Amino acid sequence: MREKILVLCTGNSARSQMAEGLLREALGGRFEIHSAGTRPSHVRPEAIEVMRELGLDISGHRSKHLDEFRGTEFRYVITVCDHAAETCPVFPGIAERIHWSFEDPAAVEGDEQTRLAAFRRIRDQIAEKVRSFAAALRTGAA
Repeated sequence: MREKILVLCTGNSARSQMAEGLLREALGGRFEIHSAGTRPSHVRPEAIEVMRELGLDISGHRSKHLDEFRGTEFRYVITVCDHAAETCPVFPGIAERIHWSFEDPAAVEGDEQTRLAAFRRIRDQIAEKVRSFAAALRTGAA
């Protein structure tokens, strides 16, 4: 049975969804990857679009409340927004908490191109963290 990773954010609409997709791509053979929110809403179309640009399809993802995972043992719980980090509950087992703070691209106002540019910027920041995390796991440093 594979160990599990949970990515938490407030709305489970953008940052955590992109991180879930990127982690699944990088580590899906080794870990079972999930995401959830403290106040879930819906997956943002901009997140779906910018992930599609990388060849990753998250269009089938849905926003989930973290309560769906209470009682589940995770190896890592990664928060990707400050609010989720502050309100993250304790999970059973050996969960190691990791915090990656990213701006909320959903908060950016403007036309479609402006919003997509914000989502791309945050996606790329998340991708860099995922690459570093995956490398650390390979070397045993995580």
